Amino acid sequence: MGELLPIAVGVAISPIPIIATILMLLSPRAARTSLGFLLGWVGGIVTVTTVFTVLAATVGLGGADGAAPGTSWVRVLVGVMLLVLAVRRWRSRPGVGEAAELPAWLAAIDSITFAKAVGLAFVLAAVNPKNLLLCAAAGATIGGASLSGTQRLIAIALYTAVAACTVAGPVVAYAVAGDRMSAPLESLKAWLQANNATVMAVLLLVFGMVVLGQGLGAL
Repeated sequence: MGELLPIAVGVAISPIPIIATILMLLSPRAARTSLGFLLGWVGGIVTVTTVFTVLAATVGLGGADGAAPGTSWVRVLVGVMLLVLAVRRWRSRPGVGEAAELPAWLAAIDSITFAKAVGLAFVLAAVNPKNLLLCAAAGATIGGASLSGTQRLIAIALYTAVAACTVAGPVVAYAVAGDRMSAPLESLKAWLQANNATVMAVLLLVFGMVVLGQGLGAL
């Protein structure tokens, strides 16, 4: 879990899914759509992580002595790709006085259905390059380690719990506090919208260095 925790935090701190969750919680069908989004988000993380765990275990990325040279090379590759994404995100940030551009689909959140919320979250978790790379690194780490089947399932569950906490948190808070969460959610949404590109660039840089460092250190 010490190796998985930084990767899980990298998935958890994803501004766009958090903004989407907040917008759903501020919509007329808040409870239903936000629950669907949470289910899709968890499902996407579990799916990608499990697939790469199985692949890593099948091709034998781990060594007989517990070392994992194959896993180390996967981390190096993922770390480099995350650093490339960090540079791209930094260059895409808005200039002084410019409004931040967000995906057009966010404007249609108010009319989204439960099924579409599930599908949207699954895509954001499983297909988004940053999350795909991080979950691939997590899966390679779990599959390349000397663990039993049960231990791997527990590792995937714990990793998913941390990775999904920032989407689950607002959904659970809204279910408990209801309308009292409207003002804090509005403030958080405005800040994330204004700083999305910068936040993503910094996160990609930090977690790219972490994953790359883990890979190089284990070679």
